[in-house]
Formats: sequence, C-alpha cells, structure tokens
Amino acid sequence: MPAPCTPAGKAELQLDFHTCEDAPSPPAGPQQSEGSRRAEQAGRLLECALTRARGCGDRPPLWPSTLYVVQRHCPGYRPPQVKRLGIVAVSNALPQDITCLAADRMLIFASYDNVLHAFARNKEVVHTYEGHKARIHLLQPFGDHVISVDVDNVLIVWDTQSEEQYLEVNFDKATFAVSAVLHPSTYLNKILLGSEQGSLQLWNIRSNKLLYSFPGWHFAVTALEQAPAVDVVAVGLVSGHIIIHNIKFDETLMKFQQDWGPITAISFRTDGHPVMAAGSPIGHIALWDLEEKKLMCQMQDAHSTAIAGMSFVPGEPLLITNGADNAIQVWIFDGPGGTGRVLRSRMGHSAPPTKIRYHGQNGEQILSAGQDGTLQSFSTVHEKFNKSLGRGSINKKKSKKKGLKLDTMALPPITVFASEVAHQSDWDGIVACHQGYITCTTWNYQKTSMGAHKLKPEEFSKHKPIDVYATAVDITSCGNFAVIGLSTGQVDVYNMQSGIHRGRYGKERAHEGAIRGVAVDGLNQLTITAGSEGLIKFWKFKTKDLVYSTDLPCVPSGILLHRDSGILGIAFDDFSISVLDIETRKIVRTFSGHHGRINDMTFSPDGRWLITSSMDCSIKTWDLPSGCLIDCFLVDSAAVSLTMSPTGDFLASAHVDDLGIYLWSNRSLYSLVSLRPLSADYVPSMVARPTTCPVEDVDEAGDEETCDEMIEYVSPEQLGLQLVTLSSLPESRWKNLLSLDIIKKKNKPREPPKVPKSAPFFIPTVSGLIPHYVTPREENDTQSKVISLGVLAQKSDFFICLEEALRTNEYAAPLNLLKSLGPSNIEIELRCLAPEGGGSMEVMLSFLRMIGMMLNKKYNFELAQAYLALFLKLHLKILSSEPNLLEEISRLSTQLEETWIHLRTLFNQSLCVLTYMKSVLL
Repeated sequence: MPAPCTPAGKAELQLDFHTCEDAPSPPAGPQQSEGSRRAEQAGRLLECALTRARGCGDRPPLWPSTLYVVQRHCPGYRPPQVKRLGIVAVSNALPQDITCLAADRMLIFASYDNVLHAFARNKEVVHTYEGHKARIHLLQPFGDHVISVDVDNVLIVWDTQSEEQYLEVNFDKATFAVSAVLHPSTYLNKILLGSEQGSLQLWNIRSNKLLYSFPGWHFAVTALEQAPAVDVVAVGLVSGHIIIHNIKFDETLMKFQQDWGPITAISFRTDGHPVMAAGSPIGHIALWDLEEKKLMCQMQDAHSTAIAGMSFVPGEPLLITNGADNAIQVWIFDGPGGTGRVLRSRMGHSAPPTKIRYHGQNGEQILSAGQDGTLQSFSTVHEKFNKSLGRGSINKKKSKKKGLKLDTMALPPITVFASEVAHQSDWDGIVACHQGYITCTTWNYQKTSMGAHKLKPEEFSKHKPIDVYATAVDITSCGNFAVIGLSTGQVDVYNMQSGIHRGRYGKERAHEGAIRGVAVDGLNQLTITAGSEGLIKFWKFKTKDLVYSTDLPCVPSGILLHRDSGILGIAFDDFSISVLDIETRKIVRTFSGHHGRINDMTFSPDGRWLITSSMDCSIKTWDLPSGCLIDCFLVDSAAVSLTMSPTGDFLASAHVDDLGIYLWSNRSLYSLVSLRPLSADYVPSMVARPTTCPVEDVDEAGDEETCDEMIEYVSPEQLGLQLVTLSSLPESRWKNLLSLDIIKKKNKPREPPKVPKSAPFFIPTVSGLIPHYVTPREENDTQSKVISLGVLAQKSDFFICLEEALRTNEYAAPLNLLKSLGPSNIEIELRCLAPEGGGSMEVMLSFLRMIGMMLNKKYNFELAQAYLALFLKLHLKILSSEPNLLEEISRLSTQLEETWIHLRTLFNQSLCVLTYMKSVLL
C-alpha cells in the first residue's frame, strides 16, 4: 500500500564551478592547453570525495553565482545552488552508494565500487566506464579524459566520449601508493601524484613517462591543492604539515604546521587576499597569512566532525565547507581579524534519528530527534523550510564558551518528545525527555531554540539522582500542561508557560514500576499511564484521582493515544499489540504477528489503521474495524520510528543506522487498492526504501494484485428486503416533477419571438430594358398549427412496456425506461396514459401496479413517491370515477402508511440514541 516518495539527505559533498567558457580540447590524447588555468575543468578529488575547480585565472568568473555543491547521496547526488544553497536538480539513481565524485565543465563523474559513470545535465547517466577490478577512490577530470585510481593502485585514463581506456598504469603499493592526484595549472598533459610514502611524482600522460620524482617529506600525502601562483602547489601531510612547494624548481617556499592531526582539505582565497585555509579531523579550520607566513586565525568547531572538504568561491570572500556531521556551510569573511561567520547553512542529523513526529495539522513539518542530541524540523513541501532547533544544553552560555568538543553542559540525545501547536507563539510548545536524564527540556518551535524551562521534580532540584530518569512525556491538546513519567513510577504535571510543578498522580507515585507511557485525552478529562508492572491506570486530569485500573496480559513497552476516536494502542514486550477503548476501558482488538521488539506505532488520521514497525524489519498495517492485517512489507533496515501525516497522504519512517527520513505515499488515495485481509500464509516482500531520485513511470499492471483480489465491489440494488432503498438518480430527475408547470411559466418568454424577414442572397430581377426587382408574393395558404390526432395515436415505448407488464406482471422494463427519461418526458408519458391522451384505463391500472411493486420491494422509494404524486395530480378526476382505479389507489394508500410508520419508528430510535450519546459525552 505505501509507495515510495522522498527522504532526507546524507553526508559528503563535491564542489564544482561551471563557467560559460569551454577550455580547448587536446588534439590527440589527454593533453590540455594553457587555457586550463582559466577553465573550470581542472577539478581535484580529495580523499573525502571533495572536488573543487578554479576560476578564470586572476579575473573573476563570468557567473560566480552558478557554483554548485554536489552532495553525496545514497544512491544519487543532489546539486544545491550556493546562492540560495538550495537543491537545483536530483540525479537518477545508481545501483549502489556513490563513493567518489568529480566534475568538469560538462559532466559529473560518480563511481561506486569499481564502476565509473558520467552524468549530463545533472540527471541522466550518459557514459559508463568499466575496467577497474577494485574500488575506485580517486577521480580527476582531465580535458576530454578522466583519470581514475582504485585501491589496488591502478591508474586508468578514460576517453570520456568513446568510453575506451587511453592509458593504464600500475604502481607498486610498497614503493608508491597513490593517495592524491592533481593537474597543475599550465602543465600540459601532466598530473602530479601524491603517495602514502610521502613522495610525489610528475607524469606526462600523453607520453606515459615519469618526468620527475620528488623525494617528499617522509609523511603520507593527504591533500594536493593548486595555489593561485603558477608552478606552486600546497601539499597536506598526515603529520599536520602544509608544504607550499614550487614544483618547477623543486623548492619549498613555506611550511606550516597545525596541531589538530592530518590535513583533510586545503583551499586558497582568490579575491586579492593571500589567505590559505586548512581543515582538520576534529572540525577546526585554520587560516594562514601567506604574506606574513603565520597563522592568521582559527575557526574552531566549524563542524562537529572532521572537515571533509572546503573550497573558496573564486573571486569572492566565501568559503564552502562540509563535514561528516551532515552539514554544508557557507562562510563569509567580512569582519575584522580575518575570521569568518556563517552566511548560509544546510544541515541534517549527524547521527541516526531516534524519534520522528509530525508537527501541526497541515502535514508539512516533521520534528526529528537524533542521536547527535539535536532536534530538527524537516519540511515535506520544500527544503528551504527546514530548520534546526539546536542541541539541548544545561547552560547555553557556558556551552557557547566551551565549544562543542569541551562542552560538558550538553544534554544526552532526546529519546521521546511531544509537541502541540496551540499557544506555540506564546510559549514553548515542545517537551522532550533525554536519555538517562531526569530533566525534561522545553523547546520553542517559533524561535527555533531550546526553551526557557527545565522540568524535573522539586526533590531532585539540588542533587542529581542515580538511576532515575524520565521515560515518557505527553503534552495536552491545549498546550498548557506537560505530563512526565519517570523510571521510579512517578507521574508529574507541569505548566508549560511558567514551568511550575502542578501536581503528581498518586500519593507518592502512580506505578510500582517504571512508567512506559503517558497520554492525555483531547478534552483534558483523563490521564492514562502504563507501568512496567503490567498495569494501566486512568486518572482524573484535574483532581489527580484514580478512576480505573486494569491488569494487562503482558508488560507494556509503549502506548499511543488517538485523541479524536479515543482508542489507545498498547505495544507489549511479547511483540503483540492491543487496542483499548478509553470510554469502555476494554480491549477491543489484539494483534500478533511481529517477531521482534515493536519500535513504534502510529494511527491513521481517521483512526481506521494502526501502523506498526518492529525489529524484524517489517512494517504492518492493521485495519481496526475488521481486526485484520491488510498490508505488510519488509525493509532492509528496521524502522525505529513511524509517524503518519495528519492529512493521511504520507507515512514517515526513520531506520536503524540511517540519517534519512523516508516518506511513503498512501497509495489508497490515488489508486485502487485491495483492503482485504492478508492470508495466514502471506509472505511479505522486500521493498526498497525511497530515494531522492525521480521515479520513472513504470507500467504497474504486472505488479497489481490478482484479479480475484482486485475485483471491484458492485453494490446490489437492494441490500436487504427489510431496508428502504433509494435510487441513485440525481434529485434533478424527480424532485421538480410537481413543479414543472411553475417552471415552464417562469421560463415562458414575455412576447413571442419575431421571425425576421427573409431575403435571398441574390435578389431576383425581371429582365427588360429597365431591370426591376421582383415583388415578394403574399402567401395565401398558411400552414395549420393544429396537430392531427393521428400523431398522438402512436404508442410510445413506455406505453407498450406497461401493456406487456399487465400480462406478464414484470414491471422492471417500464421502470428502467421511466428512470432514463428527464422530467419533461416523464410528464408527457404520464399525461398520455389517460384515454383523452391516447391511453386507456388498463394502462393506468398497470402504472399503479408498478408503483405498488416498488413499494412492496422497498426500492427506488423516492421515485415511487414522485411518480405517484405526479400521476395523481394529472389524473385525479379520472381516478375518482373509475372503481378499479379507486380500489388500486386505496391499496397503495395502505402500503404507504405502513412504510412511513416503519421509517418514522427507525428515525425516532436513531434520534433517541444520538441525543443520549451527546448528553453522556457532555
């Protein structure tokens, strides 16, 4: 039933600058002209899958706003535009995860395992290069060729158009293991290779010759970057050293060292400032002044993880960085001291999400809490509406001073949270529990930050308890109160506006065991709590008094309340699910079939479906009215959290060890889906998780269920003999039958239409010496407007059917014929049943018997009333003078009275039950 849609994104990226100038192609072989230093094809792949390209020499690029960031994704890539940092296009999917990226002026190269693909127009695969026997880990575009290096130390030069190998070079891993590749500017047909042994080699690709070997610095090369000056490159080492080296004279110009570990990325400013930026494995960025040869400033905690890649925008004071924390940031250097500030950013979770829930009733925002400790909001409409609410902290001011790495004030990851949109513009509308922590935090969605209150019991305000933590939380529909359950069995109520403690359920604690779930109904009348001792309790929300308590068949692992319908879903430790009605306080449904711990569950907006996910990697949909399983499928990674859109169009899921949030569309909204129960021996199929690539239109005829399962249900003409059934005709076909004369009078024109004098196109003339026009002749004979009786003497189809039915006593044919006519035609047919209209008394009797048949069978009830009313209106005088017709009319009158008495009794019973239910609820 669910159909794949789109998830959120992943980690690494590649930078590629596109210009309108095309570098000249080499005449033969992979050579590059001097225009290569002003063309954007000389991108370089770093070990973190980052590629950057340079602008047109010393002058700025023509379109600096068309810098693209290609983000590694599974299994496609997505290029966001840097000007707004929004997604420009989404590529088609590759069979496996992309491990390496590079780009030139026309194509984007992406590899997985040992296969290399070339994308055109940011979308479709146009070339495939196969020949490697090991995983590709380095890529370098090179004019009309592309260079790839695999982990077995094999370098292959490909012709991008013919997809043929131009050159293959094998290196010995023991003496020269290739770890970096660079095409130096203005060096025709030449590439510079860095090794894990620390040495460098300069090769001529066209002649396949080693031109020069640099001895190196006895440390592995991790990064190579072209400096703005010709013949000068920057070499990053695993020791943290950065060597500015002149490869023409083999001379070291400068040497820097940072204390944060290996160099992960290098970039140079090209807007007139001699500044070099270097990345580190701990997320810091160092800025070096090349004129004074010293450290200018440090940008600590630019990312919470290693800097995967960085690139200065050519000719602009903008630096684009990304890291393994699943974030892309644009830094602008416009302040004193040379340090940068964040101008734009896009980020997701750096660790897998633990809980997701839709926020609001429009189904456009999903709140997500991750293992990285952050709370974020993702939009299902457009990614520009995504926002991060930040990370929980005990003291935000101290956290900012200490930084991310030394932050001892950071709160653990959020495990459970609840949100409400009511009053969210006035005070905090989100409350969250943290892993192994007793304090619950409030969050403000409007301000996109952590709230002002930290909720915990007063007895623990001065000291931190051991092994006492919050386990469950809920917020009332009005947004005024938060209900928090603890591992000790206590359940407390707090005011969301002031953060003041407003009471506790039970004398000391609500349950003997840990609280497994809390819920508040939609009217703030009942609070429901579930404990690990196997009890579920109902409390008065206001007075905190216990109303009802019942034993559960097993220890509950979690509860979920559907407030609109008043049904409570309970998941148990024995992998079963029960549904409890909070009005009758009885279990109405029990489901079993999962073979692993139930991670999460969600209701459909109308409360008909309960969707559950389990550690057995299955997602099942249970139909509550029928109590049956109607859908089940498997995914390759277990879903840890589920949430259904309030509009019912999407199901969102988060999975184990996955950063993405996946959307599944509700197929029943736009196609015919069988909701019949699945058989006991049904084997669920494995369904691939959604991707961000556009899904091609596929003929799903072969994927549809069998004809026996997909037979469309056709409702019978009458469900039961005791039921009064109406016809399916629109009201316009029968409701105005008694008002046709009034309608005709209103639509009658005030004066008859005037016939225009007709004139021939060529006016006839009389020939002669003086031609003159022929005078129109007056017609003496006018056509009679009196219709002859012979026309009316012809019998209609309805008349013939009534005569036939009088002999056979089968009135289905005349009834179907009458139902196909419009109001005016019905009046004509009934008017012609009288003897003065060409009919007879026998036909009128047959019509009355047809009405009696309709009343006996109790179908087409409103048509029988309308047809009989019009018949009485037209032929009342004739009916009063004919004994046979009077007898039939009296019989119909008795039938009508009995039918109306039966209907009135049913109406009264229904109104009585409805009135009682309304009074009970209030």
